[in-house]
Amino acid sequence: MYGPAAAAPGHPEASVLVAMSGGVDSSVAAALLHGAGYRVVGLTMKTFCYSDVPGPSRSCCGLEGIADARSVAARLGIVHTVFDVEESFTRDVIDDFVSEYAAGRTPIPCVRCNSFTKFRDLLRRANAFGCDFLATGHYARVTRENGEPLLCRAEDDRKDQTYFLWGIPREVIGRLLLPIGNMEKAEVRQQARALDLCTADKAESYEICFVPDNDYAGVLRRYLGDDHPALAPGPIVLEDGRTVGEHDGYARYTVGQRRGLPGGFAEPMFVIEIRPRERTVVVGPRSSLARTRVEAARANWLVPVPETGTTVGVRVRHGAPIVEGRLVETGAARFVVDLGLPQNAITPGQSAVLYRDDVVLGGGVIV
Repeated sequence: MYGPAAAAPGHPEASVLVAMSGGVDSSVAAALLHGAGYRVVGLTMKTFCYSDVPGPSRSCCGLEGIADARSVAARLGIVHTVFDVEESFTRDVIDDFVSEYAAGRTPIPCVRCNSFTKFRDLLRRANAFGCDFLATGHYARVTRENGEPLLCRAEDDRKDQTYFLWGIPREVIGRLLLPIGNMEKAEVRQQARALDLCTADKAESYEICFVPDNDYAGVLRRYLGDDHPALAPGPIVLEDGRTVGEHDGYARYTVGQRRGLPGGFAEPMFVIEIRPRERTVVVGPRSSLARTRVEAARANWLVPVPETGTTVGVRVRHGAPIVEGRLVETGAARFVVDLGLPQNAITPGQSAVLYRDDVVLGGGVIV
């Protein structure tokens, strides 16, 4: 029953701190490690003040998630604790979310959470609890090459979550266990049912935990105010500068978006650029979305910085194909990649993640 975790690194009597969100994936991760003989400590992070946010109590990050994680821990007979990380989560994730949209970019809160809040805090807590390892229910794998730990894509590419993990501290990887990284979702649910875990058939949540009902504008109004330029009307223009309509706030738009744009053109129109200083949304045909170069800042490397000229795989959106590219500029905090095939809707604020086969080299925020 516990086969997938048996191959995890470390002595089977070692201790591991498991991040338990209250979803089925982290529940099974904890169960597999417990069954393999690890001393497991379950930890759930309280990320924000639930009384101030009306919608997310049923999400894996909400109050129901805490209750479900506690129930799973009791079922397994493991220690469970809850830690309040609201202050750091607000600073690192929510404040960044708001400021990025105000700047005309489209952020990925899960990347920020993993990079700045979740894994850094997990490492600190693991040390405080005297745990040898830390673990999560992410679909990814850790392997070793010449003794060096490497973060790798999951066996099931449809569920692979490495796009959201490129920003984690490099020193975490050597102590990281990912028990479900070589499993498919159906197998995970089957394990949960076999163990009679309350999360076995819990629906997946695709919403951002602090954005109830996907109401991004509502969150922005709450933090920025209704009179902020990002939420104020402005022109919708073509690439040649001709005005073709008016928007109700550029923060409501993202590169590649088609919904909510003026009609009456010979072909569908898409957002191709947002100019926050001018409060302008630029639209054009699908062909105008194509780009052959990706520039990224705020880079994080999980391997030694690759040399300029290195051929890499590049993923510019979650679920997008990995395409071949060549590093034409590289450094500790920035990289530029020329793509072999043009990609549509390369969006400022999203992530560009670099791979060598299955290995995650690092990533950065598209600028």
